[in-house]
Amino acid sequence: MRTATLHTAHEEILIPVGKKVELAADVAIPAAAAGLVLFAHGSGSSRRSPRNRHVAEVLNAGAIATILTDLLTAEEEEIDEYSAELRFDIGLLVRRLTAITDWIETQAKLKPLSLGYFGASTGGAAALGAAANRPEIVQAVVSRGGRPDLAGAALGKVRTPCLFLVGGEDSVVIGLNRDAMMELPPRTERRLEIIPGATHLFEEPGTLDRVAELARNWFQAHSRPVVLG
Repeated sequence: MRTATLHTAHEEILIPVGKKVELAADVAIPAAAAGLVLFAHGSGSSRRSPRNRHVAEVLNAGAIATILTDLLTAEEEEIDEYSAELRFDIGLLVRRLTAITDWIETQAKLKPLSLGYFGASTGGAAALGAAANRPEIVQAVVSRGGRPDLAGAALGKVRTPCLFLVGGEDSVVIGLNRDAMMELPPRTERRLEIIPGATHLFEEPGTLDRVAELARNWFQAHSRPVVLG
């Protein structure tokens, strides 16, 4: 692994998020990338999530760079595996995403790219919380099967355009997303897309492809022009 500096189109790195904390991440930067999406995985998952990796590949094909990162250290993941006490610590996850966002702003190859968040499950709440912290930087948020309700009071501070993707068979989460959308400020752009036939993990044929397509279109539509040098 390398820390901080990016040299290749695909690289595994360590991102510093505190004095003694570094998080493993996989970075992919396609040629002529106009945007960058930072992934926030769900509870009990990691940067190696096959679902998020599939979405990332579709984004890369659409000239969008991606960062798939673990939000917990290896030691924290070991603790969480037995206690499950950290996967629902939304405050911690928000702080980690915010720190990664600040790190991105220090990277010459990444800072010019229009930044978006893709959050899954509890990662959806973390993405919304971090977007509320950095409204001048984050241009778009996509939540897949997310728990935006867990973002709490941060919902009322989100100014970033938000796309909520929920499976048609995931009735409880549909309701939670609809309620959370009502908590966003009146002028915040929002959209709910219900994927027919999909359950919470979008394992049904074609459903994850639809998620990836909608996410790609949302990020492309909300990317600002790249300013170089």
